[in-house]
Amino acid sequence: MSKKSADSPGVKILAENRKARFNFNILEAFEAGLVLTGSEIKSMRNGGANIAEAYIRVINAELHLIGAHINPYIFTQDSTVDPVRSRKLLMHKNEIIKLQAKVAQKGLTIVPLELYLKAGWAKIKIALASGKSNPDKRHSIKERDANRAIAKALKNRTR
Repeated sequence: MSKKSADSPGVKILAENRKARFNFNILEAFEAGLVLTGSEIKSMRNGGANIAEAYIRVINAELHLIGAHINPYIFTQDSTVDPVRSRKLLMHKNEIIKLQAKVAQKGLTIVPLELYLKAGWAKIKIALASGKSNPDKRHSIKERDANRAIAKALKNRTR
């Protein structure tokens, strides 16, 4: 189902972008609100959200989540809802200007990391990131495998 973050009570994670940390170097993370319809939030609560292929663009000094898929709610009367429509993100204007200036630099982008409920409100964790090259990705794989081997050895040693 969904996970609850151990460090923050009252937070229910609905969707994660697991590949984001593998494909990008995360420089800075932000929290933003989402503008959703009633049926979309009900569908998200039932686990019908996916942000794996999503990305974020600054359009007319506003942030938009593009490519996120939220399944249509089964019991809704409105059948015209587009599951991959562009959704507006809510952030302070000065944060948006700061992000827009940094994205103008070469190689930086804004990626979604997590979609979650915080005190009943839909939030998304976004990050300013730079793309990783293939050697960096191979280094990440080696590092992850080494950490797994160390953890396994420590676990076996304590038995």
